[in-house]
Amino acid sequence: MKVAKFGGSSLASPVQVQKVCDIIESDPERRLIVVSAPGKRTPGDTKVTDLLIQCALKHLKNESTDVVLEEIVSRYAAIAAAFSVSESFVETIRKDLLSRMDSSYRNDDFFMDAMKAAGEDNNARLIAEVLSIRGVQSRYINPQDGGMILSDEAGQARILESSYQRLSNLKNCPGISIFPGFFGYTEAGELVTFPRGGSDITGAILAAAVHADEYENFTDVDSVLAANPAIVENPDPITVLTYQEMRELSYAGFSVFHDEALEPVVHRGIPVRVRNTNNPEARGTTIVKERSLDPARPVVGIAAKDGFCSVFISRYLMNRAVGFGRRVLHVFEDAGIPYEHTPSGIDNMSVIIRDAYLPIEKEQLIIDNLKKSVNADKVTIERDIALVMVVGEGMQHAIGLTGRAGSALGRARVNIEMINQGSSEVSMMFGVKADEMDDAVQSLYDEFFPATS
Repeated sequence: MKVAKFGGSSLASPVQVQKVCDIIESDPERRLIVVSAPGKRTPGDTKVTDLLIQCALKHLKNESTDVVLEEIVSRYAAIAAAFSVSESFVETIRKDLLSRMDSSYRNDDFFMDAMKAAGEDNNARLIAEVLSIRGVQSRYINPQDGGMILSDEAGQARILESSYQRLSNLKNCPGISIFPGFFGYTEAGELVTFPRGGSDITGAILAAAVHADEYENFTDVDSVLAANPAIVENPDPITVLTYQEMRELSYAGFSVFHDEALEPVVHRGIPVRVRNTNNPEARGTTIVKERSLDPARPVVGIAAKDGFCSVFISRYLMNRAVGFGRRVLHVFEDAGIPYEHTPSGIDNMSVIIRDAYLPIEKEQLIIDNLKKSVNADKVTIERDIALVMVVGEGMQHAIGLTGRAGSALGRARVNIEMINQGSSEVSMMFGVKADEMDDAVQSLYDEFFPATS
């Protein structure tokens, strides 16, 4: 049995939906299908999820939602018309959206979750209907009925362990089951969503629950690439990589997978295959627990992400101050600010934070509290930092990679603000100025993926 997830770009138009239906029908093992909301049809288009957010915000401001509501409905109507789905079915989508806006919720966050989830929910109903018209035995699965029970956290929900047993019954469903991604329900019956990109998480959860032989994630690229093609021209495709490598790459900016999506399949060792809806015959990228390592290619990919800042704390004889690190992190905990990394020296340490979690108006408070808590000699905050990561499980068996990476950055005249490497040696992380990020990625790629003549 395979679980297959189709992203928004795969379901954006009638032409794309036709491809998806053909793919589903081509393999009888594809019995549990996860769908996203319709995505962009063209580069300048708007995703249905973003339209739903616009609609929700207008409703909260007591502004008219008529125009955006009709735009949302028209996206589904275009797909429905292409497959001779009845107009009455499309009308149920309009009624569903109106019902969500007329219902009462605990607070605005739960209302926003209900509106965002309408994209996946209605698309799942529509795809099930299209398949039925094509003569395929298929049915829509409501996540609450299916057993997708989540934590009580609007917009940041997590699967409850007890859900896996309930969801495992889906493997016994006849025909093809269409399951909407991105959301589930609390034990009290309230709708909640995963973080953005959560359809990947839904697919992984279902694959783990039914002990699938493979989790296929269909998107709009032939494979995961060794670097961002917007920075590096024609980067190498990655044929096989490990869960840990994919996690590191996703964290640092690879957009193929949500960086939390792999957790359910990791624990059960289920292979993941990234495939292209527009080219289903392509080999794709397989993600597994372990892979054969090539000594000549210790690095599997280069990833980068901007939007970080560095809080630098200095105190003479810091290494003799018992509990120094704990007190530093306690300051951030009290302020409700999560941290990413804490590289340190003998008399100083830095705390890497996402810019979004440390607004400028909180800067002085953090500086004052750090000075008070640890009697710091100096506290400064530097913004516009990008993290560039060199990833590969083969790195732990290779000598001199840090020197090669440093030399590559030096040749590109990129100043290294910070270096961090875990003892597992699966990745090396470099902090650089955000405006030097692209140069850093290109130079590191040239170093570890030399052109072959």
